[in-house]
Amino acid sequence: MYRTLNQHYQETFGCKVYKLAIDASFSCPNRDGTIGYGGCIFCSGEGSGEFAEKGCSVTAQLLQAKRRVSAKIKDGKYIAYFQAFTNTYAPVEELRRKYEEALSCGGVEGISIATRSDCLPEDVLDYLEELNGKTKLWVELGLQTADEDSAKRIRRGYPLSVFEKAVMDLAERKIPVIVHVILGLPGENRETILRTIDCVNRLPVQGIKLQLLHVLSDSDLAEIYEAGNYTPLTKEEYISLVGDCIAHLRKDIVIHRLTGDGDKNTLLAPLWSLRKRDVLNSIHKYLKENRIQQGMSCKFD
Repeated sequence: MYRTLNQHYQETFGCKVYKLAIDASFSCPNRDGTIGYGGCIFCSGEGSGEFAEKGCSVTAQLLQAKRRVSAKIKDGKYIAYFQAFTNTYAPVEELRRKYEEALSCGGVEGISIATRSDCLPEDVLDYLEELNGKTKLWVELGLQTADEDSAKRIRRGYPLSVFEKAVMDLAERKIPVIVHVILGLPGENRETILRTIDCVNRLPVQGIKLQLLHVLSDSDLAEIYEAGNYTPLTKEEYISLVGDCIAHLRKDIVIHRLTGDGDKNTLLAPLWSLRKRDVLNSIHKYLKENRIQQGMSCKFD
């Protein structure tokens, strides 16, 4: 029905692969005052790194994460996922030290780096190109939406043109790009979301993550929600939107995520999203019942 991450990993590595989340103690220009404070309205105090360990080295975090999944994986491989905050927002030598430390950990066969499109200066791009020559590398860009008004509402901090340039800069260096898109942003509807999918389709992008908007207690979105000014998507609405996105998405793009993990300690809404297995099963049932195939409604080759 769609191009899965497991299929992609099997083709790339020939075995089961797990991503191990890391908080490398980076900051974000949308938090430290460079372009703003508080981050995007949906961002938690953990900078989307709720499932990474805190306060220890990259190596220690990877070893702890490997122990947690050791019962599930035999003869598999690992991707070090630099997840929390903005993971290219530092001098190149600091990036080099932390990325190389991750690669030196046994079983780690690649790195995935979550970052902002406005945090890829030329020297960082040059280093990423070097890194891409010696390991499997992915750069994950948090687009969230291609709609300029929505981007302002969520305080993303840069226009669409910055994202487009970042994708092209990475493509010139043959670095695979994974795009994060959020479904259910305030003021958006089906048409807005599908315009974002069309934007992704037009660019040299290799992967996408579809994420339900979570209302977390330590985010600015929580105040909007508690004041009655934001209504989260229902489970049925979300599943239908995911189906639409898959149908319109270019066939070659790998779908890395169909929903996200909300921290049960901070998630205010929608609470149905905590039942992740049920959500995924419901999505697959919906796709099958409606005979939805990835790319069936795509306007791009």
